Amino acid sequence: MKPRIPALALVIALVAGLPAAAQCYADYKAKQDNPLRLHYGVAELPASACGDARAAAAHLSPRLERDGWILLQIMSTFGPEGLESRRENAGRFFLRY
Repeated sequence: MKPRIPALALVIALVAGLPAAAQCYADYKAKQDNPLRLHYGVAELPASACGDARAAAAHLSPRLERDGWILLQIMSTFGPEGLESRRENAGRFFLRY
């Protein structure tokens, strides 16, 4: 019988090297009608929606709709490196939804 310790150590080393969870964000444009109001915002998304505007919209639209906003456009998806450069422009809609 072969010892399983080396194989187990290899699996543990590989798993430990993976990031805990990839952070994903999207910047977007939304609107409300009567009166017309527009906003630009930044929202956190699940990693599965990163890089896919349709998936990002599917996650974000219901959140916005709860407050009467309609998603107009997912502008981009990005990781944590893009957050600070968007903070000021998003204002009160920075990570609100």
